[in-house]
Amino acid sequence: MLTKTSNDHNQTSPRFILHIDLDAFFASVEEVNHPELKGKPIVVGADPKQGKGRGVISTCNYEARKFGLRSAMPISHAWKLCPQATYLAVNMPLYEEVSKRIINILKPFADKLEQVSIDEAFLDISHKVADLKEATTFAKKIKSIILDRESLTCSIGIGPNKLVAKIASDYRKPNGLIIISKDDAKKFLAPLNVEKLGGIGSKTKERLNSIGIKTINDLASYDIKKLKDIFGAWGEEFHRMAYGIDESEIIEEWIPKSFSREYTFDQDTSNYDELKFMVDKLCEEVTLEAIENGFSFRTITVKIRYENFETHTHSKTLPFPTSSIETLKNTSMILLGPFLRSDRKIRLLGIRASNLNEKAHQKTLEG
Repeated sequence: MLTKTSNDHNQTSPRFILHIDLDAFFASVEEVNHPELKGKPIVVGADPKQGKGRGVISTCNYEARKFGLRSAMPISHAWKLCPQATYLAVNMPLYEEVSKRIINILKPFADKLEQVSIDEAFLDISHKVADLKEATTFAKKIKSIILDRESLTCSIGIGPNKLVAKIASDYRKPNGLIIISKDDAKKFLAPLNVEKLGGIGSKTKERLNSIGIKTINDLASYDIKKLKDIFGAWGEEFHRMAYGIDESEIIEEWIPKSFSREYTFDQDTSNYDELKFMVDKLCEEVTLEAIENGFSFRTITVKIRYENFETHTHSKTLPFPTSSIETLKNTSMILLGPFLRSDRKIRLLGIRASNLNEKAHQKTLEG
């Protein structure tokens, strides 16, 4: 559920949407914090434990990427590829503080600002600039101020909408700047792989590839009726995106859809006491976050991943919203029950609270 906190931009006026993406953010912040690491490979994520660690890379700097490392890579594999890297634990309080400072830098530059994640944001600058030349100068000033104040680089894409701006910001990383006019949007997108379009994941990519669509130009040229027959309403949306059409607005305030926590065990386990301890811990963290943000919840989901990476989820929707830790704990253990097998060990455990109610009257359900 989303809430807009300002009026929509007049669609008859030219739109200038800027997307900013901080380069290798976590690792770059660590490099600023530890100048002695500058120019060396840095990996932020799970403890590699000399190649025996569990978990994945959260992010790594561009020096580490030269060795083939990337986000979401198993940390044990990263160690094999680059044992000489500096491996650091995620320091979220530090990254959040730097992110807040950067958002405060960006706010005066925007008619409207949408923070997409800790290191990404969209800015509607339609009333701040008159043409692409001014937009270029505008973006260079933003990059200069962030570099001067925070010693961080960023990549910026500017386009007629969010779709084109985001793809443009990723086009020439790191420290890139790409400006795409409305007239050039389709031409810019045409040679790119079809999965560059938002909403096209690995499974949809496979289906598109199977019918001969590999590039965005292939998608734009494909018969729209056939696309709708295969993908339903999404087929028409994919076709519009391939032409660089996106009318989505800048959303200045996001209301969260869920709160969740996951934990990867150091060693796969089927031990009931160990699993219950972690369920309790995750439930406490999820409930605390929900309460701090003024929400109760109705739907509870447990996620497990077995040692062979087979993954399952099990959910239950309560009759009333709640923010009771005990309710979340008890319900989670009931949902976990069918997955507890002595012959199968669990690698990962997750708890999610969703179907949120903001500042709702909360009833506590026992049992």
